[in-house]
Amino acid sequence: MPFDTSKPSPSRYTPPAAFKTRPDLLGRFGMVGSTHWLASGTAQAVLERGGNAFDAVVAGGFVLHVVEPHLNGPGGDLVGIFAPTGGEATVLMGQGPAPAGASVEQMRAEGLELVPGSGALAAAVPGAVDAWLMLLRDHGTWELGDVLAYAIDYARNGHPILGRAVSTIAAVADLFRDHWPTSAAHWLVDGEPPEPDTMVRNEAYAAVLDRLVAAGDGAETRAERIGAARAAWGSGFVAEAIDRFVRTPHRHSSGTDHSGVIRSADMAGFSAAYEKPVTTEFRGHTIAKAGPWTQGPVLLQTLNLLEPLDDALLDPSQAEGAHTILEATKLAFADRDAHYGDGADPDVIETLLSKEYAATRRPLIADAASAEVRPGLGAKTFPPLRETYDPAAAASGVGEPTVSREGETRGDTCHIDVADRWGNMIAVTPSGGWLQSSPTIPELGFCLGTRLQMTWLEPGLPSTLRPGSRPRTTLTPTLVLRDGQAVTAVGSPGGDQQDQWQLLYLLRTIVGGYSPQEAIDAPALHSTSFPGSFWPRTWTPAGAVLEDRLGAEVVADLRRRGHVVELGGDWSLGRLSAVARDPLTGMLSGAANARGAQGYAVGR
Repeated sequence: MPFDTSKPSPSRYTPPAAFKTRPDLLGRFGMVGSTHWLASGTAQAVLERGGNAFDAVVAGGFVLHVVEPHLNGPGGDLVGIFAPTGGEATVLMGQGPAPAGASVEQMRAEGLELVPGSGALAAAVPGAVDAWLMLLRDHGTWELGDVLAYAIDYARNGHPILGRAVSTIAAVADLFRDHWPTSAAHWLVDGEPPEPDTMVRNEAYAAVLDRLVAAGDGAETRAERIGAARAAWGSGFVAEAIDRFVRTPHRHSSGTDHSGVIRSADMAGFSAAYEKPVTTEFRGHTIAKAGPWTQGPVLLQTLNLLEPLDDALLDPSQAEGAHTILEATKLAFADRDAHYGDGADPDVIETLLSKEYAATRRPLIADAASAEVRPGLGAKTFPPLRETYDPAAAASGVGEPTVSREGETRGDTCHIDVADRWGNMIAVTPSGGWLQSSPTIPELGFCLGTRLQMTWLEPGLPSTLRPGSRPRTTLTPTLVLRDGQAVTAVGSPGGDQQDQWQLLYLLRTIVGGYSPQEAIDAPALHSTSFPGSFWPRTWTPAGAVLEDRLGAEVVADLRRRGHVVELGGDWSLGRLSAVARDPLTGMLSGAANARGAQGYAVGR
């Protein structure tokens, strides 16, 4: 039976907890939040030296390539969303398409039923570096050499390697030794993973960045110098090295050996771009996301489903609210899998994001948990559901990729937000090109990403693999506006969980009155009751993963309703960071996640 939302809830929204792991950062000069303290410190250093938010975020982004190599890399991709002072919200598109040689027929001919989760055969055209450079050219103020100096220093002179990066290397050490010798040479020390917190270097990548800067020597203008670097990347020595390397067969997550199909012409044909966001209105705020080539619209659909409900039903800390949020999330994600993709029908997406459509779907939220995948608009349940549950993956809520000996990864990423004193604000989620994605290209010091694993080999879907089309990505930062002005930039790693954890943040800050740090610290949950975006594309019918801190009463109530609840630990789910600005006072705030003792916010 439908869930009765007509009568007032017996309890109010739970007030914010007094406990916070960190102070709420407040100031008027600049704020940065990211998933690594070195990236946050770098971005703040740029602000202190007079750079704007775009100079700062690019400098921090290149540092993330170096210091979080298990979560992103130069061979990966990114999605950003920003608003310059006095300007409109804009999407930064850094997602490369499938190479010309990648197709359903080609993958089937290789004996594959799914695009592999590791190996160069799963590589889309790398888009992150070109997007960072384009953003710097158009909205930054600094010279490229000054922006890249931080990443070059960490790559050439060393940085302390994270314990989680070491754990990732250890998990694939046998794969490196047996099948990926270039990765073994790059990441293993005397055949073994490095010790946590020891200094590691990537001199090959430092040399790549030096060459990008040098490509602009002799150019007359700053824009021309950055343009020369983009050409050196997409049409020059980087593209040529990638083309040469991937032609050698190597082991993939399928357990079989294949060559990559990406070529220098694919690299040369790609350019990052700016796009208009899709939006919805929620409780007096405009929520802006990238379009349906990402999963971003699911957040808007979920907010539309929840907006008219009683406040207590929007409280993730109460059983009734947690149930309602989980059920609304399932409905939105079912539409994602049926309708989203680079080939999505614009009219269909407009319908999915309408308040009228949400009203037709809201009665599907019942008292009991649904164990079905229920897309709307007459769509069939698709793609084929592989009902395989992996408790280790469910509990990996800090967001680290889960890796098997064959290179299986459940993708994760990193994130950075910056707000400056002039009113510029940006959120960027870089990902892909993880050290465990594919073999290291020795002369470049990095590997390619595996974003094509998010496409399907079944025909007829917007997300079916097609040459030249972008794979539907889980990268999904958020910009919040009020009266046309950007007030919050937020994002998180976490694959399919990114929008689910950001939903909790928005509900707690906009509806519940939590501060940014309180919202990030509050206990989290997410659904696993839809097909995962990453190889091997499994799911858990009625699955829900909760932090233990939500309490035994909430857990018992959800299980009574039929949710298949798995507990991930007290501090395990979500790695959000955020910056915010009060448009009336100019006061800035910043916050970052304490889980994993890695994320960091800084500002003044």
